[in-house]
Amino acid sequence: MNAPLDAPESSASAAASPGPGREAASQGKSLGQIAWLRLKRDKVAMTGAVIVVMMCLVALFAPVIVKFLGHPPNEWHQEMIDPVLSTANEPWGGVSAEYLFGVEPVNGRDLFSRVVYGARVSMLIGFLATLVSVVIGTFFGIVAGYFGGWVDSLVSRAMDVFLAFPLLLFAMALVGVLPDAAFGLQGNALRIAILVFIIGFFNWPYIGRIIRGQTISLREREFVEAARSLGAGHLHILGKELLPNLVAPILVYSTLLIPTNILFESALSFLGVGVAPPTPTWGGMLSDAVRFYNAAPNFMLAPGIAIFVTVLAFNLFGDGLRDALDPRTH
Repeated sequence: MNAPLDAPESSASAAASPGPGREAASQGKSLGQIAWLRLKRDKVAMTGAVIVVMMCLVALFAPVIVKFLGHPPNEWHQEMIDPVLSTANEPWGGVSAEYLFGVEPVNGRDLFSRVVYGARVSMLIGFLATLVSVVIGTFFGIVAGYFGGWVDSLVSRAMDVFLAFPLLLFAMALVGVLPDAAFGLQGNALRIAILVFIIGFFNWPYIGRIIRGQTISLREREFVEAARSLGAGHLHILGKELLPNLVAPILVYSTLLIPTNILFESALSFLGVGVAPPTPTWGGMLSDAVRFYNAAPNFMLAPGIAIFVTVLAFNLFGDGLRDALDPRTH
């Protein structure tokens, strides 16, 4: 008679004391872990992330890559050029195992090396300009959204002015009259600093508007009211309560702002007001390739595809990151 009574008791004790596997499975996951699981399931976003990481590694280790797979980016190879046509002697622009993307017309510089080194300039300006925009936009956006009133009106009108500003014309005018040395910098270091300032400083309203709107929706939430009731000051609420809840939109919009800044830098270099030659940039290479697009299409395709792939990868990753961090999409 005891056996039937023991069986349920043993099963109840087993249910009350799950094994290691059940205990691990029943543990909750943090919001970051949940977002990472969602992002991993998005194959398109993960493909974009892999390409972004690869492009960053290419830019970071450009000298090592060129040492083993190419030639110095500013080294001329006149023996590769037809003196009559000013293009490569070999078909397909001189593409070979020694010159992976062929050579430039007229001077015979290695296209592969220049595209790899061009990634350093374009990615550097894109990341630094985005950092400037994010810092300024987050500061003014969270201040305007939290305090409201005349502070919000003043910041909002400033955003309208910056958004209406003819940025491209201003950049061309400023870089065109730039001295050879200023602020302790000279040459291309000065040009890169000016480009980062122009692109970053005048693009902050885009992320500022997003942060302002998110802050307005968060400032009346229960956790903010609880912090106020406990005597928390404005700085504590801004830095400890609101800012951590704004990390997701900041990250998402940053990934979408980087390719925009890369395109803007390429446009300035294409117009001749970016980084001065012979330093390679993708936009500068496209500008030089315009004259030879019929005779040497690889001269235009190499930097063009590099820009296209990089911008597309950032956009795909940004879209996937937005979906992963937004629970309303699931």
